[in-house]
Amino acid sequence: MRLTGRLASGADEWSCPSCGRRISLKQPPEPDLIVLEAGDETAVHVGVIDPEAAAGAAERYGLGPIREIPRAPRPADPPAPPAPPAPAARAEAVGADDRRWLAEIGIDWDGDAAA
Repeated sequence: MRLTGRLASGADEWSCPSCGRRISLKQPPEPDLIVLEAGDETAVHVGVIDPEAAAGAAERYGLGPIREIPRAPRPADPPAPPAPPAPAARAEAVGADDRRWLAEIGIDWDGDAAA
């Protein structure tokens, strides 16, 4: 994440050039973080003001070098459920004997109305 400016509220605006995430970050004594644009919510973000200091901090905390990590592909959308059969197809699925029995017990199958 890169520091991109300061908002009227006094909070810093940070953004990720890779995924489009934007946040508003207010420093202590009243810390606050507001997500302005979600971007890729599965991405890992690290904010850096001074890249040279970041390299030292990364080494000190065992994070390794700061680098751009490509995003994993977005999972495919699940397939859409099959459409319900048309009324004519349902009528064909019910035989004449079944329709007669349904009519005897008060169900009008072809009109989809119950008596």
